[in-house]
Formats: sequence, structure tokens, C-alpha cells
Amino acid sequence: MKDKVVNVKKHLSDVEIENRIREVVGFWRVKRWQIIKHAMLSPCPAKTLSLIYGMSIGGVNNLISQYNKVGIKAIDTVGKGRRQRAYMPHDKEKDFLSPFVEKAKKGLITTTAEIKKALEDLVGHKIHKTTIYRLLDRHNWRKIAPRPIHPKSNKLEQEDFKKKIPGRSSKNKR
Repeated sequence: MKDKVVNVKKHLSDVEIENRIREVVGFWRVKRWQIIKHAMLSPCPAKTLSLIYGMSIGGVNNLISQYNKVGIKAIDTVGKGRRQRAYMPHDKEKDFLSPFVEKAKKGLITTTAEIKKALEDLVGHKIHKTTIYRLLDRHNWRKIAPRPIHPKSNKLEQEDFKKKIPGRSSKNKR
């Protein structure tokens, strides 16, 4: 049984593809353009292309199929990583948190519930509370809560001190 030869539609000329290969950054992007160029100039089975370029047969078939359907967008994808599902970029998150920073600088308490409500209003739907904790962690926020009492405080000493304060007699009380 003979393997099926892959056919590529001419969305770009040979020279344009060669320019893309020179300009593109990232070895896997270069490899994708090389596969398209190879399949366009000398059509061969996906199995052969997969052996030459170190990509799976299914990967080659998917790449060529997407290129035929969508064109250049199939090759010039965003790629992997880099918070693709984020609600907003890092600098916009910083701008979003700035009113809460100003509030905290004034000595007011900022809660995660407030931030969560504001973010839900911004994105237009409910979000999980861990999203807020990850957001705050990304911007180096930490939980600071006032202590109810000093760890080295002594109730008896405080009461004695109150009794010994000059000018605190029962006559001066109103």
C-alpha cells in the first residue's frame, strides 16, 4: 500500500515562505514553515516529512490540514505557555490592583472578597476565589493582619500600670 502524498495550497509564494523562515523566532515555528515549504515544493507522504523534521505523522497531517483551511494563521500561532487563558495581561492586573494599594496605603483594610467582586464586575462572570489568591501572589501581595494582642503582653502588669498613672483618681473621672 502506497502512502498518500500531502498537498499544500499556495497561500504564499516560495519566496514569501523563505522570508518567513528567516524572520520567525523559535525552532518549532521554523520547523513548521519548513514542512509547509517542503510539502509545497516536493510533495511527499506525511510519513516522509515526519521522519525528516522529527514530527509525528499526525502532527504533520494536522499542520498541513490547518494550513490548507486557515492559511498563515495555522502556522503563526501564539504558542505554548505565557498565560493564554488569563483574564488580562500582567500590567493590566497591576493597574486593576492599584486602587486597592492606595486604599491600603491609607491604612484601610483590603479584603480578597472586595477584590474578587471587583474582578467579577470587570470580567462579567463569577470566578473562583483561588484566582484572586494567585493574582495577589503574582503581584507579591501577602496577608498582613493586625494582632489582637502583643505576644509578650502581661494583663497583670497592664492593670498595675493603669492604677499607677498619675492624675487618675476617682475625683478626676466624670
